Amino acid sequence: MALTPKEIEAKTEELKAFIAEHKDVDGPLMPIMQKAQELFGYLSLDTQELIADSLGIPVTDVYGVATFYAQFSLTPKGDNVISVCTGTACYVKGAQSVLDKVIEILGIGVGQTSADGKFSIQDTRCLGCCGLAPVMTVNGDVYGRLTPADIKGILEKYQAQ
Repeated sequence: MALTPKEIEAKTEELKAFIAEHKDVDGPLMPIMQKAQELFGYLSLDTQELIADSLGIPVTDVYGVATFYAQFSLTPKGDNVISVCTGTACYVKGAQSVLDKVIEILGIGVGQTSADGKFSIQDTRCLGCCGLAPVMTVNGDVYGRLTPADIKGILEKYQAQ
């Protein structure tokens, strides 16, 4: 769900206050970026520039960190973030067919967000649930021992919200 201009302004002020509190401690960049991601859901170019300007560093430094660590996103995520594990254990148990079914049902690819902003799909290399392979999460809810036939029912729960 898109933020209103008033919400953006309030979150920006909160981020500025956080930066002011943390910019003089050792290694402030990661905690500040994590706070920005928490507030906005992703790191827009405007947010990256604010962080860089506030810390007196090039925006390329912020961008470099944002693109290196998987925890950061440069694009808005949907209300429901679907992560399908494609690590070895999940992959050999059929994760690709599960991922393909999610893509088919939602009509978007990995790394994309649906036009209505309800869903984003990401693949991940390990969710730490190898015994439940293949596994996917939706907003942190874990679903294991999946088959493509399970996907429609799971997604319907989140479409109804």
